[in-house]
Amino acid sequence: MILTSAAVHFLRRFVSASAHETSKFHQYLQWRGLVKVRLKWVKNRGLDHIIDRETDLKAACLLKEAVKRSTTGFITARHLSDWEKHLGLTVPILRFIRRYPTLFHEFPHSRYASLPCFRLTDTALALDAREQSIHQAQEADTVKRLSRVLMMFKSKAIPLNSLIPLKWDLGLPDNFATTLVPKYSDHFRIVKSKNGLSCLRLVQWRNEYAISALQKTNESAALSDAYRQFKSGKTALAFPMSFPRGYGAQNKVKAWMEDFEKLPYISPYEDSSQLDPNSDLMEKRVVGVLHELLSLTIHKKTKRNYLRCLREELNLPHKFTRIFTRYPGIFYLSLKCKTTTVAIKEGYRRGKLADPHPLALIRDNYYKVMGNGVLYRAKGVNLIPEEGGLVNDEEGGIEEPDSDEEGDEMSDEYYEEDISEVEEE
Repeated sequence: MILTSAAVHFLRRFVSASAHETSKFHQYLQWRGLVKVRLKWVKNRGLDHIIDRETDLKAACLLKEAVKRSTTGFITARHLSDWEKHLGLTVPILRFIRRYPTLFHEFPHSRYASLPCFRLTDTALALDAREQSIHQAQEADTVKRLSRVLMMFKSKAIPLNSLIPLKWDLGLPDNFATTLVPKYSDHFRIVKSKNGLSCLRLVQWRNEYAISALQKTNESAALSDAYRQFKSGKTALAFPMSFPRGYGAQNKVKAWMEDFEKLPYISPYEDSSQLDPNSDLMEKRVVGVLHELLSLTIHKKTKRNYLRCLREELNLPHKFTRIFTRYPGIFYLSLKCKTTTVAIKEGYRRGKLADPHPLALIRDNYYKVMGNGVLYRAKGVNLIPEEGGLVNDEEGGIEEPDSDEEGDEMSDEYYEEDISEVEEE
């Protein structure tokens, strides 16, 4: 049968329309019609204080590692300037290191008397020895955490220059590439990528690792009915929510979050390539990925810039920062210390980590020793107690003021437009 040109044109339009309708149908299956509410960004003074405090703590510990790596056993003020950009400090680095004579002992250079030098104090060395023992005791947990990070990536690999900035957050030992990786060659190994970069690649997928923190939380709750239904595919898992003051009473926010929680939960370890990138289902998957990655960190937070370099591997949208301000019941975005830090709110309770890792406890000891350095600095380092402020891990970390609403009672409201430049990335 010979078709006329008009008939051919009609058939083409019919096939094209059918394909379009099929595409719309598949998109509808993933789009649940959430009405997104534009929320205000609320400043959480409790979490901001923690981020501010731990910026100095991280800087001191990174400097401690730099002194340890030095072949001379000390570091000069001239070499300190090389660290200025990497520590995220708001004060000159020389002034910063002099604040803490309990960790860093200052002395003149043997050849250049005007050149200050710094070595670790006995207290710092004692704390470091305890920290290394914790790294050894927690080695299996570290390997599992690092494997789970790699399992979330599309290529199951990460360039070392992208992983090193996350070393502190993930609780990796300073020399993990030369000690930890070769020891666990059945988990991961260092390879060269096509562009010549050294990458850490996952060797073997392990199903027992592919369980997210959200799944574990629900599973550990005595196998609740909700988790049993989730395992049978009848319902979705809900994220823990902790809204700033005033949000919980807003009906439009309640309705939005209820609809969001009803969406199917997609594990961050599952393939998401078939999801519509503009669908609500993909948005919940992105929330799950960011929630899981932050759950794998020691302090349940990290810098936004560290996540940006992992965006493509994690299949995140270009402007993924909007997720943090869109879901203030799950995440908190902080602008303290001239940078952008993101955290999961469920990781903290009354100004402390809800479930502190042993590394977090020893880091609290570092901070208490640093506090003693500030206290005695004006009176002379000789007045520091013999133990240098060394405390036991059993003390449970740093005490913060109690709150009535999990740290949200000291909130100041700011409109979302105040952080629009942050969201634009």
